[in-house]
Amino acid sequence: MVLSADWLDKYGGAERVISALNEVFDFSSCFTLVNLMKEEDIKKTFVGKKVKVINSNLQFFGFSFRKLILLFPFFVNNLNKKARKSKADLIISSSFATAKSLKISNAFHISYFQARNMKYIWDEVDLYFNSYRKIFRFILPLLRKYDIKQASNPNVIIVNSIFVQQWVKNIYGRDSIVIYPPVDVDYFKPMDIKEEYYVTVGRIVEYKRFDTIVEAFNKNKKRLVIVGSGSMLTKLKKKASSNIEFTGFLDKSQVYEKISKAKAFIYAGVEDFGISLVEAQACGTPVIAYDKAGAKEIVIDGKTGVLFKEQTANCINSSIDKFENNPKPFSSNEARENSLRFSKDRFKKEISDFVNMYFKTEL
Repeated sequence: MVLSADWLDKYGGAERVISALNEVFDFSSCFTLVNLMKEEDIKKTFVGKKVKVINSNLQFFGFSFRKLILLFPFFVNNLNKKARKSKADLIISSSFATAKSLKISNAFHISYFQARNMKYIWDEVDLYFNSYRKIFRFILPLLRKYDIKQASNPNVIIVNSIFVQQWVKNIYGRDSIVIYPPVDVDYFKPMDIKEEYYVTVGRIVEYKRFDTIVEAFNKNKKRLVIVGSGSMLTKLKKKASSNIEFTGFLDKSQVYEKISKAKAFIYAGVEDFGISLVEAQACGTPVIAYDKAGAKEIVIDGKTGVLFKEQTANCINSSIDKFENNPKPFSSNEARENSLRFSKDRFKKEISDFVNMYFKTEL
């Protein structure tokens, strides 16, 4: 049994899924485009197990590898050549880009889609390639055709949300089943004390729409704490009024404390799932989020939070007013209980049961 991962460069959300998979299955090796992880992150990713990591020649370009996205098909083929020596009968891939592409002769392939795969060439072209739009438009059809072909490679696809399930059907024409990703809800516990501020957490990049949240709180003058760092941080600091605090990067325990003490967690982006929305509820903190994609599946509108219909400052502020004036106070226990639907133990059992059942049936 082997694992296929897109790339290994740092320990984040994708790697937490890989860690959970390693807790369930014993992989002899992991095939990936590049491995640039620090040793301590490798240990966390593979939960201390000895897993041989095999990378493509893209490794040569180090942390600049993302700039070579147009050449990814070449390096996928390079990795598949290295995989030919493997005698594995089962591939489990954890894919948000290219991991679904791994091929080994006679091996059954189960792919777990952590997100809309290669969304850079489908839904977020302007965000990632706006500067090269004129050149990229000629290459884009070829990349999409290649990606569709690679999506036919897995024997079965598992997805991390209903939103991604619908996307996979629309783009690839493939059926899939939903198994929600693992969230370490046991780490978080509700705090009795709530303070007079709102909080939002994440990488401060364009698609997460922190700019809209800042605009909303510039208008309402309520206290907001923004946790995280990213390419838009400096720009947002210049725009933000004095009621908005930027903490920068915090460790896990500090993030937990900020979320737990907040009145509510604010989120304005579109996430394929949205682990931070689950973590907030695990802390007993209600969520105010954009009513699309993963948030629709995670937040129970009116019970564990409030969902708003448009990504605008006015819509966010209307939802905050609705939250604050709700006749029945939001229950921390109810939010916490809802988060348990997404626990890591639940994921491990569901993925284990499915793989064991499906793999044995197909063989």
